[in-house]
Parts: sequence; C-alpha cells; structure tokens
Amino acid sequence: MTNRIQLLPDHVANQIAAGEVVQRPASVVKELLENAIDAGASNITLVIKDAGKTLIQVIDDGMGMNVTDARLAFERHATSKIKAAEDLFDLHTKGFRGEALASIAAIAHVELKTKTEEDEIGTQICIEGSEVTSQEVVVTPKGSTISVKNLFYNIPARRNFLKSNPVETRHIIDEFHRVALAHPDLGFTMINNGSDVFKLPSSNLRQRIVNIHGTKTNEKLVPVTEETDILKVNGFVIKPEFAKKSRGDQYFFVNNRFIKSHYLHHAVTAAFQGLVKDGAQPGYFLFLDVDPQSIDINIHPTKTEIKFDDEHAIYAMLRATVKHSLGQFNIAPVIDFNKDNGFETPYEYSKKTPKAPTIEVDRDFNPFKTEKAEPRQSNISFPYKREKAPAWEAMYTGLKSETSLIDADTINTTHLQFESDPENARLFDETEQDSTHGTFQLQNKYIISPIKSGLLVIHQHLAHQRVLYEELLKNITVQEAVSQQLLFPLSLSFTKNEVKALDGVKEQLEHTGFVFSNWKEDEVEVSGIPVSVLESQASEILNILLQDLQNEVPDASFSLNDLLAKSMAKSMAVKTGVAMHKSEQEHLVHQLFACKEPSVSPDNRPVLITMDVNDFDKKFN
Repeated sequence: MTNRIQLLPDHVANQIAAGEVVQRPASVVKELLENAIDAGASNITLVIKDAGKTLIQVIDDGMGMNVTDARLAFERHATSKIKAAEDLFDLHTKGFRGEALASIAAIAHVELKTKTEEDEIGTQICIEGSEVTSQEVVVTPKGSTISVKNLFYNIPARRNFLKSNPVETRHIIDEFHRVALAHPDLGFTMINNGSDVFKLPSSNLRQRIVNIHGTKTNEKLVPVTEETDILKVNGFVIKPEFAKKSRGDQYFFVNNRFIKSHYLHHAVTAAFQGLVKDGAQPGYFLFLDVDPQSIDINIHPTKTEIKFDDEHAIYAMLRATVKHSLGQFNIAPVIDFNKDNGFETPYEYSKKTPKAPTIEVDRDFNPFKTEKAEPRQSNISFPYKREKAPAWEAMYTGLKSETSLIDADTINTTHLQFESDPENARLFDETEQDSTHGTFQLQNKYIISPIKSGLLVIHQHLAHQRVLYEELLKNITVQEAVSQQLLFPLSLSFTKNEVKALDGVKEQLEHTGFVFSNWKEDEVEVSGIPVSVLESQASEILNILLQDLQNEVPDASFSLNDLLAKSMAKSMAVKTGVAMHKSEQEHLVHQLFACKEPSVSPDNRPVLITMDVNDFDKKFN
C-alpha cells in the first residue's frame, strides 16, 4: 500500500501561504512599506500602476542588505526580526514571521535592488514564481528598491476575483494612509500611474493628519492625552458636529501598528454618547502604547487584530480619556467642583472698584390717593414722571346712556331659521365620509390607500426612492435638469481622494442640477443645487454619494449613472417617521404609479403590498 501523505513542494506551499498573506495588491503594499520602516528608512516612495496589478514598487533609503541577506530574504520563515519563541511577545518591529516576501515571490515577478552603506556595489535579484531567474551586481543607492510585477500571473482565478482599478486603488491608498499616520516622522511619497498623489514631508501627527485629510481637518481635531501605568493614550478625536455616517476616519494604533477592534471602537462611541446624531460615526486618530508583553499580535495573518491581557481596563481607560478630552475643551458638558465659570468676574469689571448702590425712596407716595402729594426734594432727578391714574369711572366714558336692545324681529327670524334646519342623523358629515376613501398615514411610515379588493400599503421612503430614482436617471441621461441658484455659495470641505472621486462624477452631478463654481484640492464650492434639494441637504447628499462610490465604482457609464441616481434618491427621499399631509400622500401615490416599475425600489425591495378584504373576514370568523 502506497503512502497517502506526502510533503508539498515549496512553490505549492508558498502559493498556499500567499492566500493568507496576499489577498489583494493592497496587502503587498502593506508588507513592503512595513519592511521599509523596519529597515530604518527616512524617506519611502510608493509607485503603483494599474491599481498594483501591473507594478508595485517601494523605494527606501534604509540600511539595505548584503548578498547573503538579499538571497535569504525570499526564503520561508527567514527573518531578522526574531530569533526565539519568546521574541513573539516582545515585538518592536512590523514584520516578524518571514512569510511576506516568500509569498509575494510565489505569485508575481519580483525584482530586488539593495545595497548597504559599507558595500560599494549592490545586488539585483529577479524571481518568478519562487524561482530565482538571475542574480548579479548592480549600481544602486543605499537602501532597497523592490518591484512586484504582474501580481497573480500564475493564479488567474485569484486575479479574476480582484475588483475594478478604482476600488483596488482605494484599498492601496487606505493602507498607505495607515502606515503614514503611524510614522509622521518619516517622509512618504505616493505615485499612481505617473502622477503624484501624496507627498508627505516629515512632520508631527497633527500636520500629518492635515496633509492627508485636508486643511479643513485642523479645526475639527480635539487632542487626547493620558498616561497611566498600563496604558498611554495620545492622538486626536474629531468634534461631534463633524461626525459622518461612514466609518472612514477611524484609526486605532497599538504600539504604532494599525489594528481593528470593535471592542475599543465601542469605548470611543460610548464616550461620544449623546453628542452625535443617531447613525453618525465619530472620527478618531488614537495611538495606544502598551507593554509588548501584554498583547498578542500573532492571532491573525494580516496582523490587524490584537489580543489584550486586560481588555476591560483598556476599555474603561480609553472611554474615560476620550470623555475627559471632550469635556476639557468644552466640547461636552462637564462637572468640575474645583472651578465654576459662572462665579468668575467678567474681564471688563476685573479692574474696577465696587461701589455701594444708593437707593432713593419717595416715602410720601401713596397710590390710593386721588391727588399726588408734592414729592420730597431729592438730589436725584427722575426722567419720567408718574401720571395720575384715571378713576374707575373713566372706563365707562364714551358709552351711550341708553341700553342697546336687540330687535325682537331679529330674534324671531333667527329662531325660525335655526328651527327650520333639518336634524343631522349621520355620525359624520359628507366631507368626512368622502375623506375615508382617500389615503392616510400609519405610524409616519406607511401610506394606506383603500382599493376595491381591500387595502394598499405603501412604504413611503421606498416609494419616494423609486420616484426620485427614475427622475434623476432621466435627468442624467436627457440632461434637462433644473437647478436653483444659491444666494451664497456653499464651501464644502473634503479630502483629496473625495474631491478626486467627485471630479469623476462632476458631469453627471451637473446633469442632476448641481452647479459647481470652484474646485480645489480639498474644497468644493457649490453655487446651485437641484430644485427638490434643500440647501442643508447638499453636504449630506454628497457625503452619502462618496460613501457609495467608495464601496464600488463601476466602469461602465450606464452603471455609474445608475449608482449615482440610486445614491442620490436614497439620501433625498422622505425618511421614515416624517409626517406627511394628505395632499402630499396622494401626490406621492400618483407619482409612484406613474413610474415604470412602481412595485420595487431601486434596490429591488418591495414598495407596496395589497391586503385582501377576505383576509380581514377570516380574522373575524
């Protein structure tokens, strides 16, 4: 009997490992940037082409590698970060397992150029599918330059699972942001398809955040600082009034390593409780420094999840720290028994000497006397004199002395008129009975309309979505939208990536009724909005649109128009819980049945249901 269990070849094992380490081009970017940081680089440049599918190149000025290290770097579990098992619980570097370069080399064409400061010439190594194709000397500056070309070239199935270029580029930019925020003292540059996207000089944390997210972000930041025996917290939170519905600007760093933690996110959300609207997400850039021996990083292949020894203490401290910072900078109400601003002397009165008030009383004044006595002589002159109050008889001046009597004929006529009216034997009058055949609203959510067979129940939010969706799609296609000009243009601040995304759909937005008067790197000026949009809704509509565009950016023009119409219809539609007048209800019903597909929403959810009268009869049997 032959043996069934056998060792896998190295190239197969490397491809299996690559499935855990390399999920998309952004995973390669993350590993290469972290290696450059561990090499002690001061300036790092990232170059990508075709969303990383064609080329991912990272250039650093770190310590570099000699010939032997350069060759061993692509072997599995070969690393300079750890030497014993105990080192896993005392990590001070980004990478430590030695699988990244071996996994990347198994599924791409990799070229490495590296040189140490002591060597006069460097080393160039080319690898294709885990096999070294060439190794030779080369003239290169100090540091390392690693190029990853044709990612997943030998695994076409994995390549087919990649999203469109804009989506993959967004993931790469997200990873670039995380690494750049964790190391503001280093210089970073990103080049996408030959054009500079980011050029971040060495700076402090606040400047790095502003350089990435725009100049308007500076006024939104609230500092957070606290240091205890087990935890040190510093960073910034975004003011509650600037909270968004998306979860974009949320960054946790533990020992300068980006992590994702729903538990810690809940602690920050609890600190913002009562300060943000329902559904809004607070933004934060928080750095937590803990003892490396109190955390376990090696619980996830991408190292974005960490296990803490005492999560409850971390939770309580983080929540209290954020809440204290919001109160300290007058963002949230706080009780401080040591100081009460209400009893402080105003600045304009701080240097004045207090004077005792003088009170003058007219002791001879009697309001019940008909004639006012002569006032006592006083040094104080009163600008107003008390006038003599009129007697009670003056209330009747101007009235006739004769008593006004109603004509007897008028009384008889009125009496006969009321007696001649027929008695109303109905419980409701005609108008009330006719109104029962119209529409009415149930719990400010559903519109109920009687029909011949029973009742028609319409979801008002989904119905309005369908109406707006078809109207917006028609305006984008036909290009006949009506716009209302604003008296004062709106200046809306966005990040550079968000402005670039809006620029891609600028023409479609103008066809819906938006008018843009000025474009900047991190600001957009809106001078006109669609007729059906309020001025206060413009910012929210564009923010929701950006969120939808970031989730999936279609390549086809029709798909982009469809996504744009769906997103705007969702944000502009009447919300659940809004009371509607009877005329508004009937108008919405008429608009709905004038649509091409009145029964489903743009997201293929049912808009209306019918309830047969026989179903009601069965309930009473």
